[in-house]
Amino acid sequence: MIGTSTRTLRAVAFVTYKEWAAYRSHMLLSLIVGPVFFLAQVFIWKAVYAGRESIAGFSLQAMLSYFGAASVINYLIMDFADWNLQMLIQTGRFLTFALRPLSHRFFALSQKVGHRTLGFLFEFIPVWLIFAFVFRIPLVPAQPLWAVLSIGLGFLMMFYVDYSIGTIAFWLTRTDGIRSLFHLFRDVLAGSFIPLAFFPDVIQKVLFFLPFQFITYVPVRVFIGSYTLAGITLSLPQVVGVQAAAVVVMWGVSGMLFRLGIRRYTGVGA
Repeated sequence: MIGTSTRTLRAVAFVTYKEWAAYRSHMLLSLIVGPVFFLAQVFIWKAVYAGRESIAGFSLQAMLSYFGAASVINYLIMDFADWNLQMLIQTGRFLTFALRPLSHRFFALSQKVGHRTLGFLFEFIPVWLIFAFVFRIPLVPAQPLWAVLSIGLGFLMMFYVDYSIGTIAFWLTRTDGIRSLFHLFRDVLAGSFIPLAFFPDVIQKVLFFLPFQFITYVPVRVFIGSYTLAGITLSLPQVVGVQAAAVVVMWGVSGMLFRLGIRRYTGVGA
């Protein structure tokens, strides 16, 4: 069973890689957007830190390292599962997957593996080099093994959270507005725009129990080498363990939502 699943994942990932490789020039935009966004952060935070040594436990260099790490990690975990699932349901093409002896969720995850493999080559590596040699931000994880594990779990958490949002299409068919609003909240609550340690203590306590921190904030903090939120400080093995447990919970939630949604599927658009 495991061998069959592995072969299926590799086959779907390879086909997805080849398909998107034909449009890899689209990814070149990331070589501009990522560094430009980071450059804006440099100007903003240098102004904020004027006359200050530390804010919320971050020095200026630590803050720039945080955003640099967040930028490159985003290239590894980026996801489109919610859009893809909504598109299939809206057009009726999901019916072909409903009839296959293969979980669509597993198929979608395999697609993401192929897509992000391409992203690793054409987005992550070039931007990492830009950060290292142009901005002089040494994006080297404090403990590589734990960083790789945490980024891998962030990859899965992003997928399961987005896939869960995609299942709303079983009830509403069109979810463009909801997805756009969700993406904004997801990125804010994941720590993509500002470290979660900057939020008030009461909000930090809430964020600690939500899945979003495990998408970006935790992988970035593990990458940097320390973790703290809501007054809770965990070692890298501890926080990665909590992250793994959260991924398992989200895997179960996404599966439950899919099973509930498939009962309502009527093949609309087919």
